[in-house]
Amino acid sequence: MIWLIVATVVPPLLITLVSIYPVRRFAYQLGLVAHPGGHSTHVNATPLGGGIGIWLGILITFAAATLAIYLAQHDPSLRSRVPAPLLPYLEGASSRMGQLWSLLAAGSVLVILGVTDDRRGGVNPFFRLLVEFAVAAYVVYGLGFGLTAFIEIAWLTNLLSVIWIVGLINSFNMLDNMDGLSGGVAAIIAASMAIVMLTTPDPETNCPQVLVAALLLVVCGALLGFLWHNRPPAKIFMGDGGSYLVGFLVAVAMLMATFAGNDQPRPHAMLAPLCAMAVPLYDMITVLWIRIRQGRSPFIGDRSHFSHRLVELGLSRTQAVLTIYLVTGTCGLASILLTHVGVWQAMMVIGIVGCMLLLVIILESTQWQHNDE
Repeated sequence: MIWLIVATVVPPLLITLVSIYPVRRFAYQLGLVAHPGGHSTHVNATPLGGGIGIWLGILITFAAATLAIYLAQHDPSLRSRVPAPLLPYLEGASSRMGQLWSLLAAGSVLVILGVTDDRRGGVNPFFRLLVEFAVAAYVVYGLGFGLTAFIEIAWLTNLLSVIWIVGLINSFNMLDNMDGLSGGVAAIIAASMAIVMLTTPDPETNCPQVLVAALLLVVCGALLGFLWHNRPPAKIFMGDGGSYLVGFLVAVAMLMATFAGNDQPRPHAMLAPLCAMAVPLYDMITVLWIRIRQGRSPFIGDRSHFSHRLVELGLSRTQAVLTIYLVTGTCGLASILLTHVGVWQAMMVIGIVGCMLLLVIILESTQWQHNDE
């Protein structure tokens, strides 16, 4: 497992870290620049396009892995060097490479959409949603990735899967409003869910879900490389291209996963993704609620996000980001526990997450009342 983590986290981390330097250098010539003003809180013109580096880190890592698997399968001398316990995973990964690259191609469409949005300063929101729903539908209906949630109604689970993907794409996009925020939160969530995959055997094979864990760890590694450039004060922003890709891959990874385990039925384990995603979903739902309640368009950005509200309560921007990291980490730990406990313990874990979010709501309610006044 240690070698798996090293092989999946370090390469995308280094590739993303290095590749973002030229993106930063040529961002102005490419028109990928975020200017101060509007609902933005930064005071200097800052390059966009960090998502290009994240995309390269993920793509190149999986390209190298695909080549290594191909050589190991067709070169007996290399295959003989593969440890025997890894051979079943080698065969399994090879059989799913087609699905993986189809998934990466779908993610690349979202990167193109996001970078275009970054360059033009805003693609029509309805067109953007149309593309997101089309990509999500392709993944669910074309590639066959979808949740079951113990619901034996195919059309309903497929519809919920499409909504889940589009929801997570936009939740990470909306969370990208402060230095290091969206990338750090996404890295914590990806790491938490990767641990769940490595500790929850697939009921059919009784083996850890290595492929899904590898996908999440590669995403985590790419995000860590990006955070080197995005730490305060940020030298580059993720941009829509990066947030769309990260949200998409995390969402689909959770649909690819099995949470029930093989030792005893744990239907509550399917709530683990919701626990892990509690902060981005809370931010998205509350922001949309505030905008609609105030009679504003839900598609126009503003400063009503969770992080902005924490700053209005008196925290510095860095403290607000670290607070959100802490809440996300707590929810991530809860998601890990949720897949390994019985029903009564699961109710307590979910209760802890609910109480923590309720505490946040109570603390924020004073500021909401002040804003309304």
